Amino acid sequence: MLLQVSAFAQSPIVIKFSHVVASDAPKGQAAQRFKELAEKSTHGRVKVELYPNSTLYKDKEELEALQLGAVQMLAPSLAKFGPLGIKEFEVFDIPYIFPSKDVLYSVTQGPIGKDLLKKLEPKGITGLSFWDNGFKDFSANKPIHLPSDMKGLRLRIQSSKVLDTQMRVLGATPQVLAFSEVYQALRSSFVDGTENPPSNLYTQKMYEVQKHMTITNHGYLGYAVIVNKKFWDGLPGDIRDELNQAMAEATMYANTIAQQENDKALAAVKKTGKTKVYVLNDQEKAAWRKALLPVQKEVEQRIGKDLVANINKEAAKFGYD
Repeated sequence: MLLQVSAFAQSPIVIKFSHVVASDAPKGQAAQRFKELAEKSTHGRVKVELYPNSTLYKDKEELEALQLGAVQMLAPSLAKFGPLGIKEFEVFDIPYIFPSKDVLYSVTQGPIGKDLLKKLEPKGITGLSFWDNGFKDFSANKPIHLPSDMKGLRLRIQSSKVLDTQMRVLGATPQVLAFSEVYQALRSSFVDGTENPPSNLYTQKMYEVQKHMTITNHGYLGYAVIVNKKFWDGLPGDIRDELNQAMAEATMYANTIAQQENDKALAAVKKTGKTKVYVLNDQEKAAWRKALLPVQKEVEQRIGKDLVANINKEAAKFGYD
């Protein structure tokens, strides 16, 4: 331990921070903010190296790389933890379980969120924070106004049993693909469409290969910022404190810019004229909610009935049934 502390004192502690989105996406900007805060607050004792856009590891590789210590920090989407064996994280994939940002933040920033992050520790992972991206919308090369319009479409999903169930309930065929492969899959018509917040659709140029987008806000896409537990526990206490503070500030920044970036991205997509954006009316919104409600019942045994019930109780506090 003395040798380890001495080594830390002599040279900067390097944190390799890998992620799969563009630098100008909300997560990319938040990662940059964390880098700046961390390096400033530690007076150069920490150096954060950013690897955006899957330049270091792809979706399917990054969690294993973190567990092996090949990379120190990630911000994977919450859907990535189900395949790791922590099925509780799949609750974030349930359509319409978060009827508003208030409900979402009461979960991610409260006791439920803390308990979820603790479940990562047996996997050699320390969870630091939840970062927001936004609510997802469907896109395809045909108009999708009602749930019935999804029938027969081949839709890209993240590796998630809940998302698989969601697509099958809608009559669509789910296709698991790494995020870095989605644009080409859409371009070649290997898949017909996908689900993303506007910021992902825009920064990854998916609007070039999708003719239609419908503002469904049906699901949530967020991230958990995580570190290799052995690396984190081995840091000097004062460094860890500074990094925790930098992460808290970066999280506030991430959650503030996410909606702004999605609004800007949606306006930019409309401006291109390549993707026609459709906004649901109240009757159509109700139809989507009704069509997707069975997903919650189908997956609650897998995820945990109590967890699902507790999130629904949080929603009830804000007046949602």
